[in-house]
Amino acid sequence: MATGLNQQLWASADILRGKMDASEYKNYLLGLIFYKYLSDAQLREVYEQENGKTDTFPERSTQYAGFMEWYEEDKDDLIENIQPKQGYFIQPDHLFYHYRIKADNYEFNLTDLQAGFNELERQGEEFSGLFADIDLNSTKLGSNAQQRNVTITEVLRALDEIDLFEHNGDVIGDAYEYLIGMFAAGAGKKAGEFYTPQAVSRIMSEITSIGQESRAPFHIYDPAMGSGSLMLNIRRYLINPNQVHYHGQELNTTTFNLARMNLILHGVDKERMNLNNGDTLDADWPSEEPYQFDSVVMNPPYSAKWSAADKFLSDPRFERFGKLAPKSKADFAFLLHGFYHLKESGTMGIVLPHGVLFRGAAEGTIRQALLEMGAIDAVIGLPANIFFGTSIPTTVIILKKNRSRRDVLFIDASQDFEKQKNQNVLLDEHIDKIVSTYKKREDIERYAHVASFDEIQENDFNLNIPRYVDTFEEEEPVDLVAVNTNLLKVNEELVQQDQTLLSLINDFSESEENQALIESMRLLLRGGHDE
Repeated sequence: MATGLNQQLWASADILRGKMDASEYKNYLLGLIFYKYLSDAQLREVYEQENGKTDTFPERSTQYAGFMEWYEEDKDDLIENIQPKQGYFIQPDHLFYHYRIKADNYEFNLTDLQAGFNELERQGEEFSGLFADIDLNSTKLGSNAQQRNVTITEVLRALDEIDLFEHNGDVIGDAYEYLIGMFAAGAGKKAGEFYTPQAVSRIMSEITSIGQESRAPFHIYDPAMGSGSLMLNIRRYLINPNQVHYHGQELNTTTFNLARMNLILHGVDKERMNLNNGDTLDADWPSEEPYQFDSVVMNPPYSAKWSAADKFLSDPRFERFGKLAPKSKADFAFLLHGFYHLKESGTMGIVLPHGVLFRGAAEGTIRQALLEMGAIDAVIGLPANIFFGTSIPTTVIILKKNRSRRDVLFIDASQDFEKQKNQNVLLDEHIDKIVSTYKKREDIERYAHVASFDEIQENDFNLNIPRYVDTFEEEEPVDLVAVNTNLLKVNEELVQQDQTLLSLINDFSESEENQALIESMRLLLRGGHDE
């Protein structure tokens, strides 16, 4: 993504920064960027229907003029041509570019923007409630209507400078995820809960797609989807990226709406989007076909609390394991939920804190059961401080069903990163090394080890990575003979230097003033070598 785009996004944020915290102003900016994208995409669609497909577009003023000309000539014909293709139609007075013209002429009014939001939300289930978190009447935007109007006017003008379609449109998703990442970094844990760094997304997406690259349609599921970016990465590694179906659930309504926007921004149509706003652990979802998926990916909240009620002992997601994840740590509850929804031929990747690898009691029982059935395929240790909002090191656990073997590949990638400001970052070379090691499944000194089931059993089913990958580097042994020889040589040099200095002192003319000083220097030099 171009540096200029980053700068313009932050210029927009600067208008709201100070008025409210990042967890609030992100809702305004991301919602407005989403609305701008839909609006500008409509202008482009109209232009192409009039002039044919093109890789280059004229200024938006020209696009807008063509749109208005068609609209004034035959409004119904325009809507009939555009709405089925786009899935929506934005009236001329509600186009983002029209708001910009009004803003430049100091004629913009917040009620017009709210009307645009309301109209779009009525145009289909996929748009319903998307702008609920944008409160245009909030006193944080200004103490009165005029001040609020000025604030949003400035934001509109700043955002409208961004060309969301540069780089052939790839910048759209980049801009969206860049904003989420930056807001998460600035707002700490609360904002970071819905954002998985791209590097981690890439690792999980590439690994879970191995052997399934040509599958179509391809169904991916994220039961704690956050912004949805973890699911979207899978497209990079599939032969038919336009035949991916996205199934996701998210508890937080605001974040659920962000995920919906994100998928729409990435061109996912409503037929391939199956999203639910609900509690993944409390009530199983989805319960109707399809309820098992080719790939399951997840970055759930770490060590979250859940009810662990007795009723879950008869829940098909958990009953075969005989124990429930503890109330204070729902990590294994999320893992088992995802594993239940994995196809027999699929692959699952989940990010969790290291505690799941070695904690005992109920978690130890569940872990042992998974290992005995051969479900745990690999354990990948990631560096500390790569997630927003937490500095703890994490692990990616890869799971499969119906494996013929029960060995586990351990990869210790905890030392491979580049330090950048307050975060550690996985570079392409680090990601490629992890994926390549996973594919080869071979021992690499101080980096990877394939542990047999017997070896794991001998370790009481403890999966703590240092038990299997020894990263300790011994220091070079000290050559004591060489050290002693060097000390003798140094002492000889000191004696020679002292003798030279003593000779110079003896040649120094004595007087009543310096006699005491000269004698003390002689005693000092002789005293150092009396022994």
